[in-house]
Amino acid sequence: MTIRDWEGIALIIGVGDIGKCMSDYLKTVSPKMDVILCGRNLKSQNGIYLDLEDDHSFKTFEDKISLLKKPLRLVINTSGFLHSSHLKPEKRLAHVNRPNIIKNFSINSIAPILIAKSIEKFIRPELPFSFASLSARVGSIGDNRLGGWYSYRASKAAQNQFLKTLSIEWRRKFPLSIVSILHPGTCDTKLSKPFQSAVPKDKLFTPYQSTEYLINIISAQKTSDSGNFLAWDTSVIPW
Repeated sequence: MTIRDWEGIALIIGVGDIGKCMSDYLKTVSPKMDVILCGRNLKSQNGIYLDLEDDHSFKTFEDKISLLKKPLRLVINTSGFLHSSHLKPEKRLAHVNRPNIIKNFSINSIAPILIAKSIEKFIRPELPFSFASLSARVGSIGDNRLGGWYSYRASKAAQNQFLKTLSIEWRRKFPLSIVSILHPGTCDTKLSKPFQSAVPKDKLFTPYQSTEYLINIISAQKTSDSGNFLAWDTSVIPW
């Protein structure tokens, strides 16, 4: 039985392009699941507010989940930070600064493990459960050949370590759980928009393409796959 047949609650964290697409896609392919978007800029009253940089917001998030009548079966974190109007990926050491490092780690490293902490009490050990979070190939230390992007690379590598460690703990607590660390490819979203010029057209995915690839991976995984760092094409990425 795959996630397409599961009954219960699916939470999608992040209301950006991929998060919204994941929500819509799951509502179609997993009709037995109630799919709920979670984030700050919600357009629907059916979502759950969550500010990933506010500890109090995590407590409210947990309170909302506790009111749900069905079991929690799937949580996908699609949030991420790469740039803003005043913070950019560093091309060289001279560009590294504390605010950029803190912002990247806050969203890309700390938030995913705090999400896991918040949802842990709602996982039923007798039911299959999947927690997936979007990482990035540039977070691979072994695959780093170009340098640059110090804060983003390091924050994604830190997320990978957090979630690999989580997968080991949850294997003992929740034998039917799977933790997935996923690289969605370069997707045509606001996050990647300023950096798409060097990407071949056939490697620039729409949010729908990335969503389909990732949901297929999540759906096909076995418990023995928990903790793997995988690309959109199912290839294993070196740590």
